[in-house]
Formats: sequence, C-alpha cells, structure tokens
Amino acid sequence: MTEKTQKHHIPQDRADTHIQWLKELTKIPTAAGHEHRVIAWINHWINDRPDLSSKTDTHGNIEIRITNNQKTNNPIYFTAHLDHPAFVVNEILSKAELILEFRGGVMDDYFPNAKIRIHTPTESEPESYTLATISEEIKPEDSDNTPPNKRYHAILENPRPIELNSIATWDLPDQHITTDTDGKQILYTNACDDLAAAAAALAALDELRHDHCPNDIRLLFTRAEEVGFIGAIGASRDHFMPKASRIIALENSRAFEDSPIHAGPIVRVGDRISIFSPDLTGAIAKVAESISGGASTPTASQKTSDMPTWKWQRKLMAGGACEASVYCAYGYTATCLCLPLGNYHNMANLSEAQAGTHEQDFGTPPRVGCEHIGLDDYQGLIDLLIAIGKNLPNSPAFIDRIEKLWTDKQSILNT
Repeated sequence: MTEKTQKHHIPQDRADTHIQWLKELTKIPTAAGHEHRVIAWINHWINDRPDLSSKTDTHGNIEIRITNNQKTNNPIYFTAHLDHPAFVVNEILSKAELILEFRGGVMDDYFPNAKIRIHTPTESEPESYTLATISEEIKPEDSDNTPPNKRYHAILENPRPIELNSIATWDLPDQHITTDTDGKQILYTNACDDLAAAAAALAALDELRHDHCPNDIRLLFTRAEEVGFIGAIGASRDHFMPKASRIIALENSRAFEDSPIHAGPIVRVGDRISIFSPDLTGAIAKVAESISGGASTPTASQKTSDMPTWKWQRKLMAGGACEASVYCAYGYTATCLCLPLGNYHNMANLSEAQAGTHEQDFGTPPRVGCEHIGLDDYQGLIDLLIAIGKNLPNSPAFIDRIEKLWTDKQSILNT
C-alpha cells in the first residue's frame, strides 16, 4: 500500500461555495470567440481577491497568479478553456429567420428540428433568450469556398430583432442535481466542458491562497478550444507561459464503462493525438496515490474491497483530443486531468446515435441533453489540484521510485 498523505481539509462553507461556482459557471452561455460572459464572471472573481493578479495575452487568454508568491521559471499551470460548442448568429434574413454558424463538434444527427435559445440579454433581463428551431443546414454552393464551420437556417418562434454575433445554445432543461441510489449526486447543466474544470481550478487556487501555499501556481484560461485549440496555440506560439512550465490541462472527457462517473478524477496519460509528458503524468499519479493511499486500480495482489475510499482513475481517454497535446507539440511539459462526463457535447445517448440505432431504441431521432458530472468527482479534482499545488515533486517521480527499489533490493542479484 502506498504511503498516504493527509488530504487538505476544506471547511464546509467553502466546499459549498465551490459547488455554487460550479453551478454558476456551467450555466453561462459561451462559444468559441465569444467567451466574454465567462471572462466577466472570472474578472469579478479576481477583483474580490486583492492578493491575486491577472494578465491577458493578445489572444484574450488569461493568466492568474498569487501576487505575493515568488515567480519562478518553472511554474505549475492549471489550464481550462472557456468555450463550449454553440451557435453564433451569422446572418439576419428577417425578424423571423436567421443563419447561424455552429462552433464545435456535434454529430449532424442532433441538428434537424432542434430547439435553440438565442441569448438576447437586456439590463432588466440579463438572462433573457428567444427560442428558435433549426430548419436545415446551409450547404456551401462553391466547394472551393467552404466555410470553416457548418451553418444552419433557423426560424424564431416569436419574431423580433436579433443582433449579429449573438450566442445561441441548445434549449435544455433547467440545471438540476439528482441523487443516485447509492446517495451520490450528479449535476445536470448546460456546459460542463470545460467550465466545470475552470470552476475546479478557481476553487483549488482559492484554497491554496487561503493555505498560504508559497509555490508558483498559476491558472491559464484559454479561448476557442472547440474549433481547434486556437487560444492554446496562440499562447504556446507566443511563449505566454515560461518554457520550463509544467502545464496541467483540465478537461471533461466522455465517460465510458471503464472510466465511469463517480470513480474519481482521471489522470489522463494521453488522447487520440499523443501521449503526454510521462514524467509529469507519473508525478501527478504519485500525488494521487499519496492522497488515496493506493493505486487507481487493484494490483494483482489486492482485493477490490481493499481499495481506498478516495477514488481516482488513470486512463488514456483516446476518444478525443485536448490542449495538452498542443502544449507538448510546442515543447512544453504537459499532461491532463479530466472529469468523466455524461452527454459529451450535449449529445444524449451518443453510443446509440453512433451505432445508428437511436430511433429503433428510443423511438426518436437523436436529441441533445444536459451534460453531467458527479459532484464527488468534481470535489476529488479540487482535492487533487490542491495536493499537486503543495506536493508536486520537482524531479521525475518514477525515477525516484526505481532508484529506491535499486537501493533496497540490488543485493538480491548476488544471493
């Protein structure tokens, strides 16, 4: 059994506040290139904390750090992106008809006749919206001038003036929390990916500043991830982060049978593009082991009943790609932590949609739904980020472990 490190104690009032931040952030409409509502929320959060400072690069990416902590050339970054797949109003045909561009990755099957909300805030109604229905995809007439994102024709239910570049999101049920039969809670909301990760990063930094952690821990919030990691590419090209930084990208990744909700935050060793920096991944896994007192899965000599109660997972998660691959491509040391996510990109019953059996199984074409995560996984991610902030070893964790094995057991070669 791995030696256990005492988990950071978060007072109940602050833990409740962390859940409140999660609920607030994951309700905010956002889209690639139109993250301003989320950025306004984050700026307000920073302004309430005079011991934090922030700076923004030329692409609108945001760095946050604890002002009094010494700057180093190898800070630890917790990163998350601030967009989510959504529509942007591209053309106004009339008071009743619009053309919208969709920025993100969602199967074509989910669009026909889908209901959407066009967000039309006013001073008196900051969360007001107008309902519309997707009628058809607008196919490009000239294949040589194919737009970068798909475009859709939509009809408003109640014709009214709409501004260009307004954000539109799926018309989803209200945010709510359910409790499983085993007593564990799940948050159903508009956009866990990646705003739940942003909330966890903010919560962890807030706890580290309360605990006067002296380490150079920074947050990096990026833009336009859903259309090709554009913010992360810009930050990497411009060396916004010091070259010796250790970057931990935070994500929400589609849950599978072997990476389920309620099994804890996931130390992600790679994605469908690349394998992340092994030394950093191994060091983070060592921190996770030290919190739980054990590995993520039973060893051959263990029973499942012997596993620790603080849960974590270690998985490849090759179904998608994340910003850690971008950072690695530009020569940074980077890896990823993620939350197991239900209804990835709001695609409910995605397995059946991919298999082409949705209508047979459910009697309807594919429909969108609320993304959802386990609150225990979210709290576990905060725990792990705090422990990383305090205890991430500067030297590669695995080489330390194998050197100790050599010291302890080399004599067996001579007996």
